[in-house]
Parts: sequence; C-alpha cells; structure tokens
Amino acid sequence: MTLQSPGSAHLVLADNVVHLDPAPAVLEALLEGWRRQQSARFLKSGTVARRLQLIRRLVQLTGLYPWQWTPAEGEAFIDHLRGGEKPRELSTARGYEVAISMFVEFVLDPRYGWAQVCAERFGETPQRIFHDGNSILHKGDYEGDPRRRPFTYDEIQAFFEAAEARPGRIIERGVKGALGAARDAAVLKSVYAYGLRRTETSKLDLADLRRNPKMPQFGRMGSVMVRYGKSSKGAPPKRRSVLLVPEMDWAVDVLDEWLTDLRPRFSPGKHPALWVTERRGRISPRSINEAFVAIRRDADLDEKLDVHCLRHSAVTHWTEFGYPPRFVQEQVGHAHAATTAIYTGVSNEFRNQLLLASLKSRLGDHWELTP
Repeated sequence: MTLQSPGSAHLVLADNVVHLDPAPAVLEALLEGWRRQQSARFLKSGTVARRLQLIRRLVQLTGLYPWQWTPAEGEAFIDHLRGGEKPRELSTARGYEVAISMFVEFVLDPRYGWAQVCAERFGETPQRIFHDGNSILHKGDYEGDPRRRPFTYDEIQAFFEAAEARPGRIIERGVKGALGAARDAAVLKSVYAYGLRRTETSKLDLADLRRNPKMPQFGRMGSVMVRYGKSSKGAPPKRRSVLLVPEMDWAVDVLDEWLTDLRPRFSPGKHPALWVTERRGRISPRSINEAFVAIRRDADLDEKLDVHCLRHSAVTHWTEFGYPPRFVQEQVGHAHAATTAIYTGVSNEFRNQLLLASLKSRLGDHWELTP
C-alpha cells in the first residue's frame, strides 16, 4: 500500500517489508526531461516553470501519477477550474489543456522512451487525456473577456485627473508615497501615449528615448525604442520604434517634468532605467499594475479595465485620429493586422464619419446623414 500521496510518496509496504517507491523519482525525472526539452527550445523560464507547476498541481488534485491519468481526470480538473469564487476564463482553461497535452505528448514520444519505462515499472501506459470530445474547441479569433475594452475619452480624462490628484491627497494624509504617486502618473500617461505594455515600460532605459527628425519639436521624446517587446515562443524579445503622434504631444511635458524634476529626487545615481523606485531600482510590471488599480479605484471606473486597456485605447484613438492601419500596427508591434483590429473599439461618431465619407464619394457632396 502507498503510505503518502503522489508527488511525495517514497515508501511502500509489501509483505511487511518497506521498500522505496520508484514512482516519485520517475515523476521527477519526467518533469526534468520535459523542462530540458522546453529549455532547448529557448522558451522563457517563467513559461516553463508555470507548466511544471501545472503538472504537479494535476498530480496533487487527482492523487494519481501521469501514467495513471485517464480522460476522466482531465475532465474533472477542468470542471474544478470552472467552479469556486473565481472560475477560470475559457482562454486560461484552454491554455491548461494545451500545456497538459504537450506534457503527455512528451511522455508518449518514443524518442524519449518514457512510455516503455512506465509500462515496465508500473504496468501502466500513459494515455492522452484530452481529445476532440472533451477539449475546448477554438472557434473564434478572440477569446478574451468581452468586458475588457478601450477607455472612452471621458474615462481617460477621469483616470488621469485621479492620477494627478493622488500625490496631493497622500501629502494631506501626512504619509509617505507622494513622490511615487507622481511617478506612477507619469508612467501610466506614457503607457497610453506610446501604446506600451507593462513589461516594455518597466524595461525602458533613458537611452531608449530618441529624437524623431521629422518632429524636432518633441526633442528626445519624439520616439521610444522598445527593446523588450513581446516575443514569439522560443524567440528573443522583439524590437520596435514607437513614434509620438502630435495628438499626444502633452507627453513631452510629462516626460520632461519626470526627467528634470521628479526622477532626480529618487537619487538614482547612474542607474540606466527610465522609471526608478524609491530604493533606486527599476520599477516592476507588478508595481505598474498596482498603481493602475489604485488610480482606477480613485476614479471610480469599471473594475474590468486594466493596464492593457490603455494600450487598447491608444490603438483606438490613433485610428480615430486618422492614422493608417499599417502605421498603428507597426506602432504596437503586432505581426498581424487582425490582432490590431481586435484592440480597436472606435466610437459610433467615428464610424458615422467613415460612412458619410463613403456615401459622399459615391453619391456626391450633397448627401447628408439625417439624425
């Protein structure tokens, strides 16, 4: 009989004799082999770690080892994820199914011989636990939360007004944090002005602020060199240059104040980071997210709005400003125009302008839309 649960069992009792249980060692060897396989593909260490944790979690939940899993265990796991106070989103559950299936494929791959090892040692052969009949079908291009959307112009105004008011309120309470709040306001304004991701923003250096010869009035804020863009699987971070558009020229004053007044008060020394912390380190993506949540709460905005919605807003507003789709796509670093289209949520007013322009081109300038 087994004395402990899978993943931690080391001893078994047979004929009143205690023996070492090989199952935990085989499980660890399986996971280490899969880790090396993914590392050889140059996948990010964080991605690999999350996948390994997922497999350990499934072992713990089912009380079974991978060579004992059946489709019933996979279905029970997904059913478990859909319950509770915070059920997983469809896209998250699909990601879990894909990761688990990739692990099982590794175990079954004859080039590694693990299926034979399991059969010889335990008398059981691993099997695929997700198939066409019990896995999530991919029917749409976008499976994200439909409540996640771009800010309206009024919401953007309210959000940044709350961000600007936050340092003053902190000073009134007589507590620390006013300088950090002023920095956070500048960070989030830059996220919107340049359409950046959190990680891209946190990894910016002073040297990444560049001049745009076509827009000399913007000085060194004319463009931002993004060196840590979202990478494809097994590929290095993507690079791109993001231009500051004239409609966002207020960002010049925001960054100028940060560089000349606020940043020196953090005593960063020779630290290269554009955005620094009170401890003279680089601001983290998590800190950016926490600042966003605090400001969103102050502005009493929809809790489904997150930092990435500022990027969606930039895409939408650039489109409404009249910039070509290809320019907007290059600005945000999307490989496919369809991805940029998902980000875009233009207003009815803009759509009506396009409709009116189309009608006039076909029917003449006398055509007018009636309310």
